[in-house]
Amino acid sequence: MTNRGLFCPAGDFYIDPWRSVDRAVVTHAHSDHARPGMRNYLCSAEGETVLRLRVGAKSAIQALEYGEVVEMNGVKLSLHPAGHILGSSQVRVELNGEVIVVSGDYKTEADSTCTPFEPVKCHTFITESTFGLPIYTWAKEGAVFSQVNDWWRNNQAEGFASVLYGYSLGKSQRALAGLDPGIGPIFEHETLRPYTNAYRSAGIQLPKTKTIGRAKEDFDWATAMILAPPGSMTSAWRAHIGPMRTAFMSGWMAVRKGSRGRGGQFGFVVSDHVDWPSLMSAIAATEAERVLVTHGFSKTVVRYLRETGLEAYELGSEWTGEQE
Repeated sequence: MTNRGLFCPAGDFYIDPWRSVDRAVVTHAHSDHARPGMRNYLCSAEGETVLRLRVGAKSAIQALEYGEVVEMNGVKLSLHPAGHILGSSQVRVELNGEVIVVSGDYKTEADSTCTPFEPVKCHTFITESTFGLPIYTWAKEGAVFSQVNDWWRNNQAEGFASVLYGYSLGKSQRALAGLDPGIGPIFEHETLRPYTNAYRSAGIQLPKTKTIGRAKEDFDWATAMILAPPGSMTSAWRAHIGPMRTAFMSGWMAVRKGSRGRGGQFGFVVSDHVDWPSLMSAIAATEAERVLVTHGFSKTVVRYLRETGLEAYELGSEWTGEQE
């Protein structure tokens, strides 16, 4: 680890650096992992479109298919599905028979909006720990989105618009895939549109949407579901919607009493990161002898892994995972 990010000296490249470098290997397009200003980027072919939205359309990007191997100064590098968002990757690095895998952010439960997680055997595994406490255990996706759709129907019957807040990239598209368009029309905030279009262009099947500004003046918002980013909670667009009920999608909702979110909003437990059981099973599947733990509850995870007999250490970084 350096002040620019995680560095491979033998291959002369960085993985998800946070300051400008010549060669950046990017696990996925969230802003704490993919930053503008790098001279050259390498990412998965599945993730190239969303990465260009993040770092600039004219950026120099080399895209690899999952499992395709390239050599950098004798270091063999390949990307493997992480199951986090569209195009998210684990980075496999091999030199002289020694294999290190950097997970980036990942989840092991498959969903329809990205390629499912693939365990990769290695000697050293670098893992996130965003929800690295035993209290974090996710329900199955289908059950959660059944609750979301029931909430929408109930709001509609009682004359309230439904507003569902989630991150613009990944979370909102996953939510859209889980919504039942038979209930009513679905709208999305303008900032979500480029990412939703990128998912569609990648072949991901999503229900039809309109942007909020495209609704007719006399539209009955009580029929609608609106997807919006958390940063728009106090924006002017809400003023003309009328009576509404809001909910927030996040793994952090698991520890909100009565599933209440920020400011009394309703909350649904939806995360694109591994929960505790999946974190432990993912680590075991790598058969790694050494585990380095970054962003999240790293101290707890390291202590637990050491108690199970693994060699484990914390690895500091500027990655943040899912923030409240």
